[in-house]
Amino acid sequence: MTKNQPFFTHDRANDTFMPTPVSNGPWDPNSLHGRVVIGLLAHVIEQRHGSDDFVPARLTVDMFRLPNITTPIEVRSKQIRDGLRIRVVEAEFFSGGTSMARASCQLLRKTENAPGNVWSPPNWDAPKPADIPKPTDPRLGMNGKWTTRPIVGHMGSLGPRRLWMSEVRELVEGIPMSPFVHVATGADFASPFANAGDQGLGYINSDVTLYLHRLPVTPWVGFEVVNHHATNGVAIGECWLYDEQGPIGTSTVAALAQRKPMAKPPPP
Repeated sequence: MTKNQPFFTHDRANDTFMPTPVSNGPWDPNSLHGRVVIGLLAHVIEQRHGSDDFVPARLTVDMFRLPNITTPIEVRSKQIRDGLRIRVVEAEFFSGGTSMARASCQLLRKTENAPGNVWSPPNWDAPKPADIPKPTDPRLGMNGKWTTRPIVGHMGSLGPRRLWMSEVRELVEGIPMSPFVHVATGADFASPFANAGDQGLGYINSDVTLYLHRLPVTPWVGFEVVNHHATNGVAIGECWLYDEQGPIGTSTVAALAQRKPMAKPPPP
């Protein structure tokens, strides 16, 4: 694996994206990781429809097929609403001409907070990433797809789970990850982090919804598991998200029970 190889290359002549080997996922080595599907949809939405005056306050991605890692990707997008204060964009992810995922993004214009005081949960009391020793296990971050600084717990531990995550490679070759693409690419991690149990990872997520009241301003995004419930093989999981200055939003997922759970999921 090339060190810090990007997840995609971009054929600008045809406006298609080619996955690189590092973009594969844990369930099937020949299919894409959900994180890069979400990240690419966020990238295209931001490149074509974003602006500094708007915050991408909500991104929902439905993932209903596993794209093959050897097939070029096309992303089609359209603006549904371009109002003074609210902008709504849809984007669709095609692999080999077949729709594999679909995104909806709501962008809200920056203004001023409403007057008065409103209760909010306190900031978490986690140590800064720089104060946590760098892990030595080479398997962490799925062998270098990203990097982490574990805080407490781990996937499958029964109790609180917190960690810092940072990207180490470009999503699209030659384009530095923006703050939005950075947090969108990592948002899929809410599923294994919230839904893994003491017998492994038995759920695969079918969607991600990312809510942001602001974009991260530091390279590290913190994940704190705050919810998991499952009934009849349908699970939901949720993580609160932070940067080094405080809360930024949430990542929520829906997931389905797998017939063959991943007994030893890759460590975060």
